Amino acid sequence: MKAAAIVLSAVFVAATATPAHAQLGGLGKLKGIADKGVDAKNKYDDYNITDKEEKQLGEQVSQKLRDRFGVMQDEKVTKYLTLVGSLLAQNSRRPTLDWQFIVLDTDGVNAYAAPGGYVHVTRGLLGLMKNEAELAGVLGHELTHITEKHTVKAIQNQKGISIVGETAGGGSLRDQFIAKLAAAAFNKIFEGEFSRNDENESDKIGAQIANKVGYVPTGLADVLRKIDARNSGRESRNGGWFASHPDTADRLLNNDKQIKAEKLTASATAESRYKSVITFEAKPITEVTTAEEGAAGLASGDKKKGEDPKAKDEKDAKKEEEPKKKGGFGSIAGGLTGKQQVSTQQASSAGARGASGAPDRDATGGPVKTPLGVKITAAELETFKKGIA
Repeated sequence: MKAAAIVLSAVFVAATATPAHAQLGGLGKLKGIADKGVDAKNKYDDYNITDKEEKQLGEQVSQKLRDRFGVMQDEKVTKYLTLVGSLLAQNSRRPTLDWQFIVLDTDGVNAYAAPGGYVHVTRGLLGLMKNEAELAGVLGHELTHITEKHTVKAIQNQKGISIVGETAGGGSLRDQFIAKLAAAAFNKIFEGEFSRNDENESDKIGAQIANKVGYVPTGLADVLRKIDARNSGRESRNGGWFASHPDTADRLLNNDKQIKAEKLTASATAESRYKSVITFEAKPITEVTTAEEGAAGLASGDKKKGEDPKAKDEKDAKKEEEPKKKGGFGSIAGGLTGKQQVSTQQASSAGARGASGAPDRDATGGPVKTPLGVKITAAELETFKKGIA
């Protein structure tokens, strides 16, 4: 009897165990789901960008720039840019990157470096420069933004992008996250929002690379002087290259000190070769045509078809009044912030009146968006190098 009682007791406990769990409403399962959600958030909020993802990020930024400005369809000019850039890249800290050099089809004077090896120079900037050493100075500066991962590090240091609760657009959560990072990176690059330290580092290393190849290390400084002259007499700062960079006078002084301290003695300018390829001039800033829409709308495609422009501006102005999230990139999902949309739209509206506050940034672009994809051989590069004089 006692043995039977023990068995019955055990059966009773076993029988009540399952209902007790059921009475808790399946909290164990819910907890498991919640834990998976936390793990997913931690995983996709991970800002440790791999080299492959850096390339993916840069391609998306490059696409936005090409959509915004178009691509100059001149194989000779593109190949020339690629030869100069590749020679410098070989002497950089990341020579094995799949470097790509693109001429943006716009009169605006600008240059943009996207992560993963994408370097963009505008037709306007090529027309402003007068020799190959100046081009090398510009490219050395832009290359360094990429080799030192300035954009990637800035995003890593200003975490503010989340994909929790968002599944639109298809693809993996990680792909969606990278797409948002690309939008933030585009914003930073388009607006020239590099830190003073990043700019100074790019100036310094860029000059070292140019000198190592054989170009006079004052190329970038000479371009800065040209840009200063281009912007002379303007009440507001032009939104083009180096619009928000450190003061030109300080950068010129730093370049002079560096040349003396590091004994940078290269002297080539290759002026004649440059002029044999770049046969066009930059338009005066007063003659640069600006886009009818704000740069934000053209670049990110956030202006909806059929939307009343006045209503769009009012909506963006309202966004401007909203408190900003800490971190700088938090409010970006697929384009520029409300504030930047308003500012670029205002600049473009002023451009229609001939008084744009940022004509180089808001300049119109060409219709063709496809890069030429010029390839060069090792033999071509070696021959090109011998022509530096």
